[in-house]
Amino acid sequence: MIQTIKNAWKIPDLRKKILFTIFALLIFRLGTAVPVPFVDKNQLSNYLTSMSGTIFGMINAMSGGAFASATVFALGVQPYINSSIIIQLLTVAIPALERLQKEGGEEGRKKIAAITRYTTVGIALLQGFGYYTLIRTNNLLDLGGMNGIWAGIVIVLSFTAGSAFVMWLGEQITEFGIGNGISIILFAGIVSRVPSMVGTMWVGVQASFLESPAEGTFILPWWGAVLILIGMLAIVVLIVFISNAERRLPVQYAKRMVGRKMYGGQSSHIPMKVNMSGVMPIIFAQSIASLPATIGMFVGWTTASEGFGGALMRIFDTTGVLYSVIYFLLILGFSYFYSTMQFNPIEVANNLKKNGGFIPGFRPGKPTADFISKVLSKITLFGAIYLSIIAIAPIVTQNIIGVQNLAIGGTSIIIVVSVALETMKALEAQMLMRHYKGFLE
Repeated sequence: MIQTIKNAWKIPDLRKKILFTIFALLIFRLGTAVPVPFVDKNQLSNYLTSMSGTIFGMINAMSGGAFASATVFALGVQPYINSSIIIQLLTVAIPALERLQKEGGEEGRKKIAAITRYTTVGIALLQGFGYYTLIRTNNLLDLGGMNGIWAGIVIVLSFTAGSAFVMWLGEQITEFGIGNGISIILFAGIVSRVPSMVGTMWVGVQASFLESPAEGTFILPWWGAVLILIGMLAIVVLIVFISNAERRLPVQYAKRMVGRKMYGGQSSHIPMKVNMSGVMPIIFAQSIASLPATIGMFVGWTTASEGFGGALMRIFDTTGVLYSVIYFLLILGFSYFYSTMQFNPIEVANNLKKNGGFIPGFRPGKPTADFISKVLSKITLFGAIYLSIIAIAPIVTQNIIGVQNLAIGGTSIIIVVSVALETMKALEAQMLMRHYKGFLE
């Protein structure tokens, strides 16, 4: 990776792209420090820290801590990610959008992109209003004599404008920088929390050697810190291995005469990624599994509460066994759902049939589609189990060490490693394109 960056830096054009990407990320990090007016930052941070097991904890991790500080970029890229997922699902459900995506060409892609942008602004308005409602209902406003309605409008519009600017900044990185801009911004937000996590671990290890630490002090035994580091390294190795793993289905093309020339007869393959759904199943599953805890926090329930509320919070405790089982099953279900959205065996079989290709041992048409579906089901199961292990590993680690709310997450690690791999591949592709000499030399 380091050698790839060194080689890319020697090429003037790529050096400009790298510098543009770094400059854009600096702007993003500056935006995460610009506060939105009329919000009591200290009380809000303390309140959201107590809700680390809810969906707000995930949003805060994705925004690089900006959500808990109520800065301009508090919503981060979440509205754009949600908008992209919604439009992607609608292209399957609405025939007009599906035709626009498949047959519209460059103009169709521009229209889909425009629809995604408008949807992003709409979702940002809704999320900004929801965030403002959370702040207002918990008395976290600092109006300073300002009218409450005017302050609410300023807060909601600030969150919306910040989200729209982050979306625009990501598009600029994609066009003038290196890699996918939205992914790189998400990467930067997660990585920015690493120094804070290391500092928290160091303080916890130091506190474990004290004879009588103060009540409420974060304590992390030294062997727990070693276990965390070894586990994170093992997870990174596993993610790199699975990200590059694929099942290749052999394809043979029949020979045919066109005029006096013979075409076809070559062998090829269909690559099927083991984890073609990426990190999306974890994000969906975490959002749904943490929904009861989020609702309970709004109502005021805790694990110590009596009656239905307390029982519900204990069942969906993010460190409990039942929560882990529900989380595991949700990841399995969403993995199968998302893989069917990404890969259509019937469409692949029809395309092979039209181009004179076939999988050895299977007749073109339905038998080929059935075989591809069977293979897809097997590798999806393997990929879903892999995602489940990555997602549940931090929960198991917390229970073994005896530490709650440890600032690590399988989702964050997958995003960081996957984006780093994709960016390196984009750099290598750019270098290969510039070093290619053609057939004349």
